[in-house]
Amino acid sequence: MSAQPKRLLTPEEYLAIERDVPMKHEYYRGEMFAMGGASREHNLIGGNIFAAIHSQIANRRCEAYQNDLRVKVTPAGLYTYPDVVVTCQAPQFEDKVLDTLLNPQVIIEVLSDSTEKYDRTKKFEMYRQLDSLREYVLVSHDRPHIDRFVRGDDGVWGLTDADGLEATLELPTIGCRLRLADIYAKVEFPPPPTEEEERAAGIFRA
Repeated sequence: MSAQPKRLLTPEEYLAIERDVPMKHEYYRGEMFAMGGASREHNLIGGNIFAAIHSQIANRRCEAYQNDLRVKVTPAGLYTYPDVVVTCQAPQFEDKVLDTLLNPQVIIEVLSDSTEKYDRTKKFEMYRQLDSLREYVLVSHDRPHIDRFVRGDDGVWGLTDADGLEATLELPTIGCRLRLADIYAKVEFPPPPTEEEERAAGIFRA
């Protein structure tokens, strides 16, 4: 007997389910994917970023949301939950529930060992299909480092980074600055690898 083909959900069915369950799920082309819990470091970093941005836009016509607001990437068929998302445009939502944003200008993802490859490749590929998106920011969880991708006027994405607790990252699209010392406040980084661990991993230093 042949297996029954998997039934794909419509976006409307996904939203009806998602709004009725406590766990968050991504949705991509008819399938729902449960999102795992985040570590202490991940939560601290995300909260610090949101607090830093919120304080700088409090008196401006910008809005920032932290990881409970969905973003829909319409051309890719993706619904997802960025760690922090910001828009200084009039926010556009999918429907009257106002929980699915369509026009983010800045998306920030805090990386983890399990999601870094996805965030840097396939997810970024889909995010780039958002006409409103101008900056995509990837924040390391295990060292003070941030990569910022910005869309130029010609549509080409360029990379700048900020490294070390003394560094500051500019987000000109929303007129904000992120001091890495603030972003990584209370975060404990893992100790650097020993020489023996580096040799085992194939890392050789002169």
